[in-house]
Amino acid sequence: MADETSTQSSEQQAPSSRPAHSGPGAGAPRTPRPGGSGGPGGRKFFRRKKVCKFCTEKIDAISYRDVRLLQGFVAERGKIVPRRLTGVCTRHQRRLSLAIKQSRNIALLAFAARF
Repeated sequence: MADETSTQSSEQQAPSSRPAHSGPGAGAPRTPRPGGSGGPGGRKFFRRKKVCKFCTEKIDAISYRDVRLLQGFVAERGKIVPRRLTGVCTRHQRRLSLAIKQSRNIALLAFAARF
């Protein structure tokens, strides 16, 4: 019995093998960020739902020859802009990417930006 109590007390006094968490904000409660959407005087961010340009204007066929239209959906570096940024629906995004690729192949659009 004496051995059991001495081992338990030595285990309690021994430091743990893992170091305590240190760094900025260790153990301190978090405070809200300044200028956030929840504070007084802060504006609440309202994101507008993006609507497909082709659906609203009732454009069914996206032509590879319409370079002005296609350039609006190609980034400055030559990449095709994703749906989440343009707001185009899935069906039209697929047709749009095909039209961009076709116009690149016949040299109406550039594959990459010039430097």
